[in-house]
Amino acid sequence: PCQWLHVYDFDSLDEKSERHFPTFKGLRGAMYEETILFFTDLFQRELPAMTFLDADFTFLNPALARHYGIGGVSGEGWRRVDGVKAHGRGGILGLSSTLAKQSGASRTSPILRGNWVSEVLLGEKLPKPPPGIPQLPEDEAAGGGLSVRALVEKHSKDVKCAPCHVRIDPFGFSLEAYDAIGRKREKDLGDHPVDVRAKTREGAEFAGLEGLRDYLLTQRREAVARQFSRKILGYALGRGVQLSDGPLLDDLTRMVVDGGRIGDVVELIVLSRQFLDIRGREMVVAEAP
Repeated sequence: PCQWLHVYDFDSLDEKSERHFPTFKGLRGAMYEETILFFTDLFQRELPAMTFLDADFTFLNPALARHYGIGGVSGEGWRRVDGVKAHGRGGILGLSSTLAKQSGASRTSPILRGNWVSEVLLGEKLPKPPPGIPQLPEDEAAGGGLSVRALVEKHSKDVKCAPCHVRIDPFGFSLEAYDAIGRKREKDLGDHPVDVRAKTREGAEFAGLEGLRDYLLTQRREAVARQFSRKILGYALGRGVQLSDGPLLDDLTRMVVDGGRIGDVVELIVLSRQFLDIRGREMVVAEAP
């Protein structure tokens, strides 16, 4: 999961401004551990696969609980905490690791976050930006009186940029209530109120993390399930998913869409011809004289 979500080795991430976020270095290990514990629990308890997006629990220690503004977590060590949706958490969208990784050193990045949702969660690959595109200011307070969202919207009006930005920016805008290290906020570092309203190019409208989560779980459920299935299948097979894997990928996707549990997904993979044949072929080669 950490490879899939692009947070592998997050505990060594050293890209945040200490002037803007002095607490990050002391918390990054806990942020990474939360991600690992969350997925460990998901697999060990064989929860429905889509829980990775819709969970109403996470794992916290006192330091990370304070970072999230969640009370009642004291003492040493980690514990599972339920009811975290009420605090703007729950599932991979509410993890500090994913929110911080897809941000800049001293500001959020709706573009990075939106692209992450599009490519990592929906499996929609976008072309690289054209050369010569001007960079946005690195500091939220240096936007010339404009918020990060306003700067991105201005940037996205360029005809060379618009085709991609109309696809990804709404996802990133919906997560603007979280700063560059995943804390909830009402204003950015430039003292601009955050605006989390979003409208996709297809016309779907939602607001905030909760709205984005609901959109992914309902209107884009099959795409999310297929991407999850593709990633876990590719990991299990140790190779990229091929055209010939289509029927198996279809079966996995239907299972995940219908609420199938992690154990059922894994079982379907390990009993498949693809998994068994690969293992058998390797054993024959290894035993050959």
